[in-house]
Amino acid sequence: MSEPPFTIEPLGQHDRAGFSCGSAPLDHFFERQVSQDIRRRITACYVAVCNVSNQIAGFYTLSAAQISVTQLLDCFKKNFPRYPSVPTIRIGRLAIDMKFQGQGLGSTLLINAIYRSIRADIAAYAVIVDAKNEGAIAFYRHHGFLDLNAQERTLFAPLAQFAKAFSFVPAVGIAG
Repeated sequence: MSEPPFTIEPLGQHDRAGFSCGSAPLDHFFERQVSQDIRRRITACYVAVCNVSNQIAGFYTLSAAQISVTQLLDCFKKNFPRYPSVPTIRIGRLAIDMKFQGQGLGSTLLINAIYRSIRADIAAYAVIVDAKNEGAIAFYRHHGFLDLNAQERTLFAPLAQFAKAFSFVPAVGIAG
């Protein structure tokens, strides 16, 4: 069995200077802001490192969030206790360096983020994302995400819909 082409690990002392995903706000965040957000415990960041070149090929961030129960589609409101909100995990940013786009790495990082969310010690009902454009909306819908009632570009996926799939996957590329 050959070594996977990428290792997914928490952002550490990696060289971020050459990363370019084609979105100036995402590139700026990753180069200049993410470390501060990690230190402030606002977000956690994970990177896909190419095992051949040692370059960062992509990244995603996770943070705690919540959504109002009233924002959920009616079919998901059944059987909830009378809490005003539901705990979720936000995938705040997900980006792939232009040199590595088109290889399925975005899907791999999304699966890794969902896997980490399911395995987290703190309970969460769903994963939510704020899609930046129509392409991102299509990407997340392709992976089973649904529109959140009240917010135009926010999508969600109940973690229970993924949990069975991960019961047979030992590590999904998680290093360390």
